[in-house]
Amino acid sequence: MIHFNELVLPNGLKILIHEDPSTPLAAVNILYKVGARDEDPNKTGFAHLFEHFMFEGSVNVPDFDTPLQFASGENNAFTSNDITNYYDILPASNLETAFWLESDRMLSLDFNLESLETQKKVVCEEFKEHYINQPYGDVWHKLSALAYKVHPYMWPTIGKDLSHVENAAMEDAKAFFFKYYRPRNAVMVVAGGIKTKEVERLAKKWFSDIPSGEIITHNLPKEPIQTEERILELHEDVPLNAIYKAYKMCDRMHPDYQASDFIRDMLSTGDSSRLYHELVKEKKIFSSVAAYLSETIDDGMFIVEGKLNPGINMDDADKAIVDCCVSLADSVSDNELQKVKNKTEAFLTFSDTNILNRAMNLAWYDMLGNAADVNTEIDKYLAVTKSQIKSVSDSIFDKNKCSTVRYFKK
Repeated sequence: MIHFNELVLPNGLKILIHEDPSTPLAAVNILYKVGARDEDPNKTGFAHLFEHFMFEGSVNVPDFDTPLQFASGENNAFTSNDITNYYDILPASNLETAFWLESDRMLSLDFNLESLETQKKVVCEEFKEHYINQPYGDVWHKLSALAYKVHPYMWPTIGKDLSHVENAAMEDAKAFFFKYYRPRNAVMVVAGGIKTKEVERLAKKWFSDIPSGEIITHNLPKEPIQTEERILELHEDVPLNAIYKAYKMCDRMHPDYQASDFIRDMLSTGDSSRLYHELVKEKKIFSSVAAYLSETIDDGMFIVEGKLNPGINMDDADKAIVDCCVSLADSVSDNELQKVKNKTEAFLTFSDTNILNRAMNLAWYDMLGNAADVNTEIDKYLAVTKSQIKSVSDSIFDKNKCSTVRYFKK
């Protein structure tokens, strides 16, 4: 059970406080409710660009990392389709250093043209290295655009096109920052060897004077129900033929999400999983195969990918994946279901031993609607039944909801 207290400042910043006297460390996690889905379709990649730009210095602190390192701390960040998350880990006795740094960059970045150009180059090089020049690197651009026709999940977090970041102007950067990186659009979690009263004092001292910002309404277009199979074939300079299949699935808060996660686990986690055991080990159709969920707030994707062994026909490989996935609905045993329940319960319990994980999870569940749900997630998994596995599996593995990218080696 993760116990926490809650404080909301007049400017709208929500602070969740989790005391853990067993650790001398503190985690400060700030989740901004902005991701790739919030971008202008003609100016994508901005959320990811800001993940980098936010470390370039703020209006009063030209160097973010050095003061934190002097306080024996470390930090990092990540961006997804739905959120941007920054975190600091440091001794609890040096907690105020993190408050000082995070409040100043929430107040305003140092909108220095040289810094912006530097980070644009970094992001552009990342785009080229991982998405243009790497084999299969453009698969998320191709697959996302194939699966989504209306919703902004149609582009990945790196951006739709390299030119969008290349052409990002300072006025674009300022507008994006002052719209989304505001107290009203953030949730801050402080966890570890701290005291609630001290956190409240520091929060009021460092964050109260920051302008609240506008109320953001994520009024995004809902993706229409997919009614026919979509297939895109590519002939590229890749080492092996490959296939990527994206089935539409429910959103993160849907009651079927946990069953979907179990289906992914049964298909693809470990050497005894169905896809690996049947298609890699026994039939030797694939050299590697995996399944995973996009885990998005809005309707997501259940993705299966595989690299074909030489000489295997693409149609046969595609059919093998479909047959393996479809057959799961009617063949899950009590033992198999209990196995994934035990594994998931152990994973969730173990992950909560890490103070940063607890801070991130509190922020994430608050973003989803209720931070207290962090304590009931295990119960939702343990409540999944075989009949639910069947109905969810039948729903997901409908070929009319599937988008497939086939890579052929030149």
